[in-house]
Amino acid sequence: MTLTFLLNGESVALRDVTPTTTLLDWLRETRGLTGTKEGCNEGDCGACTVIVSDETGARPLNACILLLPQLAGRAVRTVEGVSGPEGQLHPVQEAMITHHGSQCGFCTPGFITSMACAHLNGERDHDRVLAGNLCRCTGYAPILRAARAAETAPIPAWMTEDRAFIWPEIPSGGPAGRGADSPPSSLHPRCADEAARLYAAHPEATLIAGATDVGLWITKQLRDLDLPIFLGGCADLRKIDISDTEIRLGAGVTIAALMQAIAPFHPSYAAMLRRYGSEQVRAAASLGGNIANGSPIGDNAPALIALGATLHLRHGETRREMPLEAFFLDYGQQDRAPGEMVEAITLPRQPDRLRCYKISKRFDQDISALLGCFNIAVEAGRISAARIAFGGMAGIPKRAQAVEAALVGQPWSEATIADSHAAWAQDFAPLSDMRASADYRLDVARNLLMRYFLEDQGIATSVLEVAP
Repeated sequence: MTLTFLLNGESVALRDVTPTTTLLDWLRETRGLTGTKEGCNEGDCGACTVIVSDETGARPLNACILLLPQLAGRAVRTVEGVSGPEGQLHPVQEAMITHHGSQCGFCTPGFITSMACAHLNGERDHDRVLAGNLCRCTGYAPILRAARAAETAPIPAWMTEDRAFIWPEIPSGGPAGRGADSPPSSLHPRCADEAARLYAAHPEATLIAGATDVGLWITKQLRDLDLPIFLGGCADLRKIDISDTEIRLGAGVTIAALMQAIAPFHPSYAAMLRRYGSEQVRAAASLGGNIANGSPIGDNAPALIALGATLHLRHGETRREMPLEAFFLDYGQQDRAPGEMVEAITLPRQPDRLRCYKISKRFDQDISALLGCFNIAVEAGRISAARIAFGGMAGIPKRAQAVEAALVGQPWSEATIADSHAAWAQDFAPLSDMRASADYRLDVARNLLMRYFLEDQGIATSVLEVAP
């Protein structure tokens, strides 16, 4: 395979690419573009942020966990490409100088690329956009002042040039081979049918969509991937179909796209996703990947379980489906056969009764100590149905079925919530770890049901607001 993409406005063609080479390593070691920095090397600090554009638009991504084959047919701009071809400064660079936004300077290239991408897209929620860029020096205030100062500046012409070249001019594809007589080192399907066929034929392979999890296998665990299957060319896996009865989400839908699509139907779910990783992570991470890795603290599963989601699996031409909660068997174990892939998730359309509460030490970019999602229907003052699901309370994302049974049929009242107290220990026996103790988790879970009730009564419960 010849891997072709644009780098700072110039076409690059690479042959025999090692598929697990990260963009960060290639930029620094092969191209000498050392403005992109290595900080955490796991997608948390944002020092390696680059701008990646394709037919869907431009977004900031972490180069440290972005693998070279993921760039096929796309355009990349590093901090060196944010300034103009004659050395002209981008408005965000000028603003950073004017407002003293850089001290030691290590994080500055990542801030510049994140800000330039936001400027290109007309984004002005700088707290959200820059949450994935960490700084130890400035205290963020001068950086935010710089971002605001650059808002109304015209977009430089060179920042729009990538749009004219994407896809039609720089095609890439086909398997990446090790030689004429050798098997491929990676596979690059162009649709879900091809992906399913290849994965069924190569069950030892690793499916890669956003690589926000798999990237850490490479950079932190130093694992070798014998045969990666890159799903970036499967546009049909990124489809979102909304009908009168259901919402169907392809496994390749990014968290950023999911957040936007789900907001009109379940705004609390979308608000929770705002705290899922960073802007860079949400732009890459896929819904199917978050589910397939089976993490007990994956933030999507509790919300989807509370909504009654159905999981669609595929092995070659054979498809099957199950309630999402049935997919998680035990810690590290899911009901998925070798060579079987997550194809889609469907949600029944329903009145919005969902509330999602993420409990973590930091608001942004933190792993949940626990995450509770409540979907409780009330008719004539009584609880007619309840679906409650938690992450961080067991070895798998799990429904609180004993609590649900204690609630259904009872009056929707504080007394009923108090009476359900003992049921929580029937559902969950959480562990103590560095994020929270078992007792804390169980107490908070109980309190979140009360928070849901109070919020449903119209009482303000936001923990982000402080009142005298």
